[in-house]
Amino acid sequence: MCGIVGYIGRRDATPILISGLKRLEYRGYDSFGIATVGSALEIYKRTGSISDGEAGAAGLRGSTGIGHTRWAGYGEPTVTNAHPQVDCEGKIAVVHNGVIENYSDLKRELEDRGHVFRSETDTEAIAHLIEEHYDGDLLAAVNATLPHLQGSYALLVIMEDTERIIAARNASPVVLGVGDSEFFAASDLMPLLDYTERVIYLNDGDVADITPDSLDIYHEGEKVERPIELVNWCVEDTRKGGFEHYMLKEIFEQPQSFYETIRAGVDEGVRRMLKDASEITLVACGTSYHTTLVFKYLAESLCNIPVRIEMGSEFKYFTGPLRGLVIAVSQSGETTDTIAALNMAKARNCPTLAITNVQGSTLTRVADRTLLMRAGPEIGVAATKSYTAQLAALIQIVNLRCEGAFNDVLSHAHLAIGDVLLYDVEDAVALCSQADHAFFIGRGPFYPVAMEGALKMKEISYVHAEGYAAGELKHGPFALLTPETPVIAICAPGPTYNVMVSNVKEVKARRAPVIALGVDGDTELAGIADIFIPLPDTHLLVQVLTASVVLQLLAYHTACALGRDVDRPRNLAKSVTVE
Repeated sequence: MCGIVGYIGRRDATPILISGLKRLEYRGYDSFGIATVGSALEIYKRTGSISDGEAGAAGLRGSTGIGHTRWAGYGEPTVTNAHPQVDCEGKIAVVHNGVIENYSDLKRELEDRGHVFRSETDTEAIAHLIEEHYDGDLLAAVNATLPHLQGSYALLVIMEDTERIIAARNASPVVLGVGDSEFFAASDLMPLLDYTERVIYLNDGDVADITPDSLDIYHEGEKVERPIELVNWCVEDTRKGGFEHYMLKEIFEQPQSFYETIRAGVDEGVRRMLKDASEITLVACGTSYHTTLVFKYLAESLCNIPVRIEMGSEFKYFTGPLRGLVIAVSQSGETTDTIAALNMAKARNCPTLAITNVQGSTLTRVADRTLLMRAGPEIGVAATKSYTAQLAALIQIVNLRCEGAFNDVLSHAHLAIGDVLLYDVEDAVALCSQADHAFFIGRGPFYPVAMEGALKMKEISYVHAEGYAAGELKHGPFALLTPETPVIAICAPGPTYNVMVSNVKEVKARRAPVIALGVDGDTELAGIADIFIPLPDTHLLVQVLTASVVLQLLAYHTACALGRDVDRPRNLAKSVTVE
């Protein structure tokens, strides 16, 4: 969840580290800190945003340094708990993303041996362990420390009087950037895009020894070679481009990201894998989980293939029989629970497919095949364009299994997405921004669309919202309906339209206000609802997309009306790399 960054070379490290941390702030923004090695080991830490506190770091000197932006796990977001964490003598500095599961035991043992802990973090134990093992060789000390760590880690370690960074990973990502007589390290690609397009992805168990002039990577004590790969993202893609928020920019990028994902198509290896599958299991978390539920409704009804959906966070603990193709869906390709699920599928000899937005991510290296989304960098914590790009990838699977029956529909879908981007949702925003609670309802594939709409509303506006299958409201939630509880209903043409209209009437009978999404020209629904938002009268596959985008706009503008920090919602981070 946290972000780490490192630099070693000939330039002043501090501005590079600050710039990199700003790029990583979507991974956590409770606190930040940097450490540099010049004439001494110097450290600066602060709570809150980097922009508000970066001036205090200006005095740090040195061309070797590490930095960290924190999503609080162990310990509250305080300056003391901010990274880097140091050893007893303040000579060794460590930044860490992950969770050290045996931290309490390590701390107790280290304190018994005389170590003094200053923070509540699990990371500090790593610094003390390295101190214990240090005998003149930092690499050897880190290598001696790692076997004692149970859990996940991405580590960067520096030491005073040493022009060297040691990087290590286990179940948490580290990517290295290769420059000219300089190297970079980070949790993901974002901090590297300003400086290099050449990157190396570390594997689990890798330890990298980095100096300004050399990069050596070891695995289980043996020196190994990891390929240098070229980044296909552009730094311009990471800028706001005149939009007030990254989220709004990314909402407006959805026609393009959907189109690019469809245009990229499906390679022959993936095509064969999908056509050969007699049943499909999908594993995902969060927004990605909602896209898989949409896929289940579409695939089973349109292509008659059995589909099973599993929540990544539950899968490793409650795994049923696995058969057929297993597809893991993750925007970042680094979601810990999803990666664990895919590894379990491979252990059971199931063919595996990754659907992700990041080439070179852990998921792409674990899976047998990859179907790559073409969304480009997504900075806003709330997923928007990655959601529609995932749907583009999954709908392509539906189309493939239906022998290309929807080729024409998909080739024009981006136009309908573009049409709804300029919709006026002001009246609906006024209603939602006055509410403490809201319900989102739908049937069939619009049920998970409703779940995703509710998720967007609560994660960025903090209005409590729940997505329900429309027929389930009367099995309990009706008790919560009041004139102050808006219900957002998705009522598209199809076999459930009439019963959805009945559900809306039932809601109205309980005096709850209704915001209805239906196709343009639906006078019946418009006559019942308090607020009617017309969707383009298109194919079901496209209606799923346009309804989703309208709900994103509703959540976004509600959050703005309430004065929320849209791009950095409280307590959340973009990439969930811890369990």
